[in-house]
Amino acid sequence: MSNQKIANPHEQNPQLQKAKLIAYNGEAPNIEVMFNPTEISFARTVSWKSDPGNRGTTLLPKVNFSGVEPFKFTLKQLLFDTYETKKSVMDEYINTIKKGVETIEGNPDKRPPVYIFTWGSEYFHCVITSLTYNLTMFLTDGTPVRAMVDIALQEVDKNNLPGNRQSASTGSDRAPDSRLGTN
Repeated sequence: MSNQKIANPHEQNPQLQKAKLIAYNGEAPNIEVMFNPTEISFARTVSWKSDPGNRGTTLLPKVNFSGVEPFKFTLKQLLFDTYETKKSVMDEYINTIKKGVETIEGNPDKRPPVYIFTWGSEYFHCVITSLTYNLTMFLTDGTPVRAMVDIALQEVDKNNLPGNRQSASTGSDRAPDSRLGTN
């Protein structure tokens, strides 16, 4: 018997996982990036309120914790290219991405879609807060075939998504939601 380890075929040829923005509840088309981002930077701020009239012995104002903001992150310099197929990069990719910053057709809430950002595993439920795209290559007839895209995202509470008619908060101190007809 040999102690040789049999190689897992997936280790030799790992399947490339594409980063995706999967539309929650099929609200919009999914967005799959053509080339994965090289880095993702996450930022979250914590809110503190200071009371200038309430000072301690060091004369610094007393501060009180007032909450956390959602995580914000940007997918930068995503490349979309249709040069080989000679199709418009706008038709193939950008028009789908633009739906993330437009209101959903037929949605009574008049809001853009919610997405689930995944890259192998789920990161966040999120909304697109900003979209920037630059068309960087054109065919001789003017057809755009390459674009660089930046997508800014903001985390949303998956238990209390935009458009939900029920709040995830509970308790006797919670005010009734008149839209639900509850008392």
